[in-house]
Amino acid sequence: MDYIADLLKIILPAGLVIYGMYLTIMSFLKKDREKMLVELKSQNTQTILPIRLQAGERLCLLLERIMPNNLVRRVNNPDYSARDLYSVLLHEVREEFNHNLSQQVYFSDETWESVRRASESVITLTNTAMQDMSPEARGIDLAKKIFQLSLDQKNDAIQQALKNVKDEIRIFF
Repeated sequence: MDYIADLLKIILPAGLVIYGMYLTIMSFLKKDREKMLVELKSQNTQTILPIRLQAGERLCLLLERIMPNNLVRRVNNPDYSARDLYSVLLHEVREEFNHNLSQQVYFSDETWESVRRASESVITLTNTAMQDMSPEARGIDLAKKIFQLSLDQKNDAIQQALKNVKDEIRIFF
């Protein structure tokens, strides 16, 4: 019996010391892991933030370029028929959108959806304007109709998309 008591006198303090060392080492390793995660996030932020900012700039540029008044002024040619201008406008909107598809990875689904809706609204506006044109109408007639429909719109999808992109960019600053 004395042998077991003597053994417990040795093993119990040694076990407590080992358990204390275990807790100390685990605490040290946890703090070291957290420090490494903070450094990794900091490095990612230094890399990703400029790319996200550039993506925001590209989306704002896309939205400005497909705004009906900017788009018509940029591509209009006095020699175009309404059908020619219509084709060029649709081509420009689709090309601008397709060129910036990869920017969606840097934004929330809601923001990207608003950009997509804005692009579709310009196409819809252009289609609506073209429906009222006669076959012999000139490009300038289509341009006037697009300007008129654009001014009559109550819910401007492009302005909403611009607001969403800018709001999401402001989160980081």
